[in-house]
Amino acid sequence: MAPSSPSRVAQTLREEILDGTLAPGERLRQEDIALRFGASRQPVRDALRLLEGDGLVTMVANAGAWVSKLSESECYEAYQVRERLEPLLISQSIPHLKPAQIQRLTELVSEIEKSSDLEQFLRLDREFHLLSYAGAETGMLREFVERIWNTTQHYRRAFAKLNGFATSEVTHMEHKLILDGIIRNDSPQVEKVLETHIRRTRITLSEHKEIFN
Repeated sequence: MAPSSPSRVAQTLREEILDGTLAPGERLRQEDIALRFGASRQPVRDALRLLEGDGLVTMVANAGAWVSKLSESECYEAYQVRERLEPLLISQSIPHLKPAQIQRLTELVSEIEKSSDLEQFLRLDREFHLLSYAGAETGMLREFVERIWNTTQHYRRAFAKLNGFATSEVTHMEHKLILDGIIRNDSPQVEKVLETHIRRTRITLSEHKEIFN
């Protein structure tokens, strides 16, 4: 893959958005990105369109591109949607998860609990939840959930800071209950715990309006 290919540019920018290097609302100037990657403007435009499709970038015709940012009401609504859709997605996934995937989920629960670095915690937490959905067929629901995960990444980071991610016994217990339900093929338990897991984030974020300033 050429260094200036749209996929390479998009992958680098995707990582920088997800790890917080590029903040919500930050302007993405095509000419600066092209200079950075030694690319022409066209691969950069194509890369930004890929990221727009992933929910990570907002493009405005004749104005430019920005890292996607949610208002307080948009974030609240996004989490309400997650509360309803992700339990449905995981119920579709559980019967089709492979033993190797369940083993990795088991490892992740332990790794998350031991994590003392914020970015590592977020990376492992993201892997745990998206892997738990991997048994579901690739389609509109799964693609939408992955997109909304991208859009709300910054706000999960804010929640993790507020919630004391390294010492949050509630978060770790919820992960263990999700894993237990997956292992026992108990979709109703997993759906209930996951809904509560997501709702706690929504409620906490709604109590901290300064995050959206």
